[in-house]
Amino acid sequence: MNQYFATVARGLEPLVVEELERLGAVDVVPGFCGAAFKGDRKLLYKVNLWARLPFRILLRISEFDCADGDDLFAGVQRIDWSEYLTPELTLSVTATGKTDALNHTHFTSLQVKNAVVQQQTDTLGYRSDVDTHEPDVRINVHLHENRATLSLDSSGDSLHRRGYRPAVGAAPLKESLASALIQMSGWQPGQAFFDPLCGSGTLPLEAALRSLRVAPGLFRERFGFETWLDFDETLWESMLTEAEDQQQEDLAAFVGGSDRDLNVIVQANSNAQKCGIEHLVKFQQSELENVEAPTDSGIVMCNPPYGERLGKDTDLAAFYKLLGTVLKERFKGWTAYILSGNKALSRNIGMKSAERTPVYNGALLCQLMKYDIY
Repeated sequence: MNQYFATVARGLEPLVVEELERLGAVDVVPGFCGAAFKGDRKLLYKVNLWARLPFRILLRISEFDCADGDDLFAGVQRIDWSEYLTPELTLSVTATGKTDALNHTHFTSLQVKNAVVQQQTDTLGYRSDVDTHEPDVRINVHLHENRATLSLDSSGDSLHRRGYRPAVGAAPLKESLASALIQMSGWQPGQAFFDPLCGSGTLPLEAALRSLRVAPGLFRERFGFETWLDFDETLWESMLTEAEDQQQEDLAAFVGGSDRDLNVIVQANSNAQKCGIEHLVKFQQSELENVEAPTDSGIVMCNPPYGERLGKDTDLAAFYKLLGTVLKERFKGWTAYILSGNKALSRNIGMKSAERTPVYNGALLCQLMKYDIY
């Protein structure tokens, strides 16, 4: 079995462990911003296709002591790169982490690239070109405590970019974080799901795709492993067909959202159309004060502005108070989840939270607050 590592947003490590085990991974071990796991090639393809939380799935190929640039160069050259790369294929190198001597990621990535192409030149007489945009092979080097880990990036572009969302609002949630919030809520497809501040629709769309058993990777144009030397096209095509056959035609319960801005509702509908589910997910323009619960019970979830990127020029305290009022008066029987990066603002909601879970939205530490509404 191969050794893999799934990278995720900080704080989501326990959730990605659950997801990886659900997909069939073995020996799953959480780490910083990710989890290591083992599996075969089919699992690698499956995780890229089906996992909703990770950014990237890395295939570990080597790990060695690395105190300085010479150690790094020598360690990279000990790898037989002809197993992974021919001169006809382009490459790029991404570096993360640091040591005392290697504390500049540009130098680290350059050192790895130089070691690889020098091996090619010495053995074959010519070398791969560098392509930083759409390389055939993406190499990842991670430095930590004078150790270097060399991996191949099987995902290509970050997996959070599903491919269904060309239209976004001013401060959208990443699709992977939206899916993580839904998983944290315990929402099930038989429950209604509603976002009264839906923006371009990420939360409702992620809920709908879960309900319909749509693999998030189906919308992507390509994955990194598709240009690897050992790519099994027959296996991959069969997995895509199997994923398409598993899709459900109808939602088990209402899924939708509203927003005051007609332009972002147009974006949300465009994104739903890209998913092929515009006839199932209901988006409507509505001022928050006019929002009504679409059913008797369910999960209501939203990501209101908290002054970081949106709403700096508005009275956000009054907005949060209005949000709390609408929820208390019109969503009795529902469970509400509100993501907020501003504790002072969240006090204006006027309800006592049943739970508060720390969540990182990018670099900003937020809280996912749960409210049972009676």
